[in-house]
Amino acid sequence: MRLTAGAIVAILALIVLGSSIFAVDETEHAVVLRFGEPVRSITNAGLKVKWPFPIDRVVRFDRRLMVFDVPSADEPALEFLTLDKKNIEVSSYACWRIEDPRRFLETVGDRDGVEAYLRDFVLSEQGKVLGRRNLSALISVKPDDIEIESITTAIRDTCNQAALRECGVTVVDFRIKRVNYPEQNRNSVFERMQAERKQIATRYRSEGEREAIKIRAEADRERMEILAQAKRQALATEGDAEAKAARIYNDAYGKNPSFYEFLRTLESYESSLNEGTTILLPSNMRYLRTFLEATKASSGRSR
Repeated sequence: MRLTAGAIVAILALIVLGSSIFAVDETEHAVVLRFGEPVRSITNAGLKVKWPFPIDRVVRFDRRLMVFDVPSADEPALEFLTLDKKNIEVSSYACWRIEDPRRFLETVGDRDGVEAYLRDFVLSEQGKVLGRRNLSALISVKPDDIEIESITTAIRDTCNQAALRECGVTVVDFRIKRVNYPEQNRNSVFERMQAERKQIATRYRSEGEREAIKIRAEADRERMEILAQAKRQALATEGDAEAKAARIYNDAYGKNPSFYEFLRTLESYESSLNEGTTILLPSNMRYLRTFLEATKASSGRSR
């Protein structure tokens, strides 16, 4: 009986010891409850000690990063009004994790509770921030107009302060996934965008045509200048060549004027006297002297 009593005591001691020691994983936060009231938060992993059950009880929470969409997949898209009075649909997401597990347990208690709180706060803050900016801060063909980074940072910082204070969670990141026009406005917006793009294209084409006309006119002017300059150079070169040729002829013929006269007379005969040509000239004309002398010489040889 003494052995049996000892065994019972040993078993009870082991049970008490087993219910007093617990382990906290790297991916967990733990809160120790004493008679249902939180008394201690445990944020580091390892073996821990508590009062045995039912005095103390341990509640565990996931300390990893959580992601939730705003709006969720089963909710319709939410509309916001920008500073320039444009209705837009915005889809976003936030990343959060538990920072103060005791605060988390006392306020929201679980993931659904904290995400419901964060959803309302994120939507409220998102509406405020977008209402102070134009649509071009979200969508623009000019990179300098885009302010998405500053918008998401402002929403994240404000939500993080409120969530840490109210729920014991930290909003690590906030991002905008998609921006669109409401379905009932998309057709008119797209038509207006197409009309604006056509106007821009027409303006570009007009500017291109004006520039082409200007370039062609400038090219034609340069062409005329080049041709005129080339013609002047050709005429000057031709004139110099003719003057030089005339000077050479004069120098050559000046050495023997009688030979030059004789040569020119023969050239004249060749160009003016041919078969069927009748010329009436006096016999004592100087022009016929060479011809008559050549005729007499020919007659003498024939006799």
